[in-house]
Amino acid sequence: MDTILRIFELIVLVACCVFIVFAIMNAIRIIPQQKIAVVERLGKYLRVLNPGFHLIIPFVDKVRHLHDLRIQQADVPSQMVITKDNVQIKIDTVFFYFVHDAMAATYSIHDFVKGVQNITAANIRQVVGNMELDETLAGREKISLYLRHSLETATEKWGVSIERVEIIDIHPPLEIHNAMEKQMKAEREKRASILQAEGERQAAVLRADGEKQAEILRAEGAKQAMILQAEGQKESNIRIAEGNQLSQELDAKGKGAAIKIIAGADKLKIETIAEAEKMRIEKIKSADADPQFLAYKSLEALGELSKGQATTLFVPTEAVNVFSSIGSLSKIANTLNKQVPIDETDS
Repeated sequence: MDTILRIFELIVLVACCVFIVFAIMNAIRIIPQQKIAVVERLGKYLRVLNPGFHLIIPFVDKVRHLHDLRIQQADVPSQMVITKDNVQIKIDTVFFYFVHDAMAATYSIHDFVKGVQNITAANIRQVVGNMELDETLAGREKISLYLRHSLETATEKWGVSIERVEIIDIHPPLEIHNAMEKQMKAEREKRASILQAEGERQAAVLRADGEKQAEILRAEGAKQAMILQAEGQKESNIRIAEGNQLSQELDAKGKGAAIKIIAGADKLKIETIAEAEKMRIEKIKSADADPQFLAYKSLEALGELSKGQATTLFVPTEAVNVFSSIGSLSKIANTLNKQVPIDETDS
């Protein structure tokens, strides 16, 4: 009996220890970073536990929901939508959200993610139903903005904020897809043809402009060559004229100098002969020679002088007087005077 009692006490003691350990474990709550917990006491909202270490009353307080405060992503199931021009397309959508009010996110709606998905699907049908296919394919940003505005209005009281809504893909029907591919191919070929034609036009314009510039440059070069040739010919003519003038001046100066030298030599020769004749006549006078004999000798001297190259004769005054007194010799003197100019100088 005592043994059974002891075993029972031991069991109770172990049970109490286990209960105490379990109660302590339930009383301790450690909330991770970027998490938040909603605590209820006897089924009623009590408070929110922020990240860190917390103690609650075991079996009385209970953590109802642990929310993640980070931005999260949720996919919207693919939606079959009919556009304004009666084309059925499939749209894949995704939205990004975060919880900013844990109490409202816990008690305002049972499942806010499901609610956001349903609202997104409804708004997609509404916005795409008012758009044509081409506008839908090109207006993803417009659809995303419209959906985000609609979701923010609906989820404001849920304690959830919509960060972003994105249209992942739009799937038109196969025949529309094939037609679009043909249209894109035709558009690409059209653009290629336009670009090729534009390139050929630009090339033709550039070639024509290059030929024009080449013709202008060739004409300018020919013009400059003609100008330079004319200037060179002009300069050559000037140099030739200056050379001819200088040559004529040098020839004239040389001839004048030669004439002067010859004249000086003749004059010196005549003066020498005249001086010798004068001395001869004086010697004859000193010998009392006959005047007619003197005149005859002077005439001989004049004849000798006339045979020279001199153009001027110096005749003594006495001889001229003798010529004037002798009538027969005057004709001879006149004849000599016609041939050679006579300068009368005093001895």
